[in-house]
Amino acid sequence: MSARGGQGSAAALVFVGLACQEVGASFAVMLFPQTGPLGIVMLRLVFSALLLLAIARPRLRGHTGSAWRSVVVFGVVLASMNGLFYLALERLPLGVTVTIEVLGPLTLSILTATGAARWLWAGLALTGVIALGAGGWDRLDALGVLFALGAAVSWALYILSSARVGRQFPRLDGLALAMAVGASLALPFGLWQAGPMLLRVDILALGAAVALLSSTIPYALELVALRRLPASAFAIMMSLGPATASIAGFLLLGQRLSWLEVAGIALVIAASIGAVLAAARRSAGARHPGPDAEEPLSEPVG
Repeated sequence: MSARGGQGSAAALVFVGLACQEVGASFAVMLFPQTGPLGIVMLRLVFSALLLLAIARPRLRGHTGSAWRSVVVFGVVLASMNGLFYLALERLPLGVTVTIEVLGPLTLSILTATGAARWLWAGLALTGVIALGAGGWDRLDALGVLFALGAAVSWALYILSSARVGRQFPRLDGLALAMAVGASLALPFGLWQAGPMLLRVDILALGAAVALLSSTIPYALELVALRRLPASAFAIMMSLGPATASIAGFLLLGQRLSWLEVAGIALVIAASIGAVLAAARRSAGARHPGPDAEEPLSEPVG
């Protein structure tokens, strides 16, 4: 297979993974009347933890106290990120929720960047958020927005925690152990909210499907794609998450967006892509400095 053909197939894998994530989120929303958002969070984390533990079979001995603390922190971040995201989904459209959540890693990228261009991406993202609100303040539940902002902060912390655990544990061991911690934290809240619904085989099957679509399949596809794609190209495609979420929300949940909301989502996506490209240029400039090289505009995160 040619390099171009390999990159094309890798890009297709990324888009399939994005589609699976948003279909999984749509299924989760459909389950809210039966399980509530915390019930589906518990099901997603428990099934994801079981799958990861079975695949990774992490070694429990030989790790330092610092490494175990990192795993616990990562598990808390996983539980909070998923919990806040689904609590926001209960009150906001899928596309809007994902757009607000993306502000977390985007802000982290801007804060760790250098140069004047980062303020351009920050302003573009801010304009997008304002457009989101102007397009439907009457439909944007205030508590839902706070939950989504909390999920955005958790996503930024996820990036930092994931990088730290990845340095301290081999392969998927750290992720599997952290997912087990997150599932343990979510368990009492899920049992409290979902209650006897968790005894229904159909609910458990749908919960497993959400875990498979939202976590296992996208992670596996992204892992394969990253072997064939430059990191910058991969990050740009991942920045399209708000668009795929909006499409899934419209097709599967009947969630319509105003033209201002669509414009806001597009601006946030443009800001994400701009920050990624600036980071790629800075990284390339650091590796191959020339006599006339300009100061790169950004640097890659974690």
